[in-house]
Amino acid sequence: MLKIFSWNVNGIRAVLKKGALQSLISEYQPDILCLQETKAKQGQAEIDFSEYEEIWNSAERAGYSGTAIFTKIKPVRVLNDFEIDSKDNYGDLSKEGRVQVVEFEKFYLVNVYTPNSKPDLSRLKLRFDDWDPQFLILLKELEKTKPVITCGDFNAAHEEIDLARPEYNHRNAGFTDEERKGISNIISAGFADTFRSLHPDSERYTWWSHWGNARANNVGWRIDYFFISSDLKPDLKSAEIYESVFGSDHCPISIELEV
Repeated sequence: MLKIFSWNVNGIRAVLKKGALQSLISEYQPDILCLQETKAKQGQAEIDFSEYEEIWNSAERAGYSGTAIFTKIKPVRVLNDFEIDSKDNYGDLSKEGRVQVVEFEKFYLVNVYTPNSKPDLSRLKLRFDDWDPQFLILLKELEKTKPVITCGDFNAAHEEIDLARPEYNHRNAGFTDEERKGISNIISAGFADTFRSLHPDSERYTWWSHWGNARANNVGWRIDYFFISSDLKPDLKSAEIYESVFGSDHCPISIELEV
């Protein structure tokens, strides 16, 4: 059984200092762990996970963005060169360490930290016109060779069941029609939302605002996902959310596959 975890840690050094990442690995022993928003470069955090190979894609800007993968399974190859072709001046997203592609024997794993649309929606056009469609093209191109697993922080709740107060958020970042369409397009292209596939009516969340005791009151959003190619869906055995794991404004999620 293959066990993969994903967690937006909102700063790997902070979550290590709290002992939360060490506890997660000790308790659950994931085969592969995907992290987003690491906010560090390799070597800047004191990490001693001897069973795991470290794969980093850090942002050039210090203390910002970034992704990392820790794997017990030897990868075939690593690709960290996903670039967005944007006609507008949003800066060079390829320097923000937002996507990792790792090829394993039986599948591709894509770890993603999707840019948020900003409270003023200044990056919504980027998301809708450029990032979301080009990211989906990447997934479909990889899928021509072998099945794809993609996970991470997609910075969008898909349906009203995926956030506590949908009626107040239809034009707020993370729940605009445009961002929701990006998730719908992934599913329409044949990728299964693993948690929703196994828990169709479950109202559970992966991110909570720092304001208004949102986490204590469970006023949250489900914006972290695992999507898998349709070929892998028969092998999906579990998809979980770990709300009781603290250390970040997000909580970890996981899947288990019989591959």
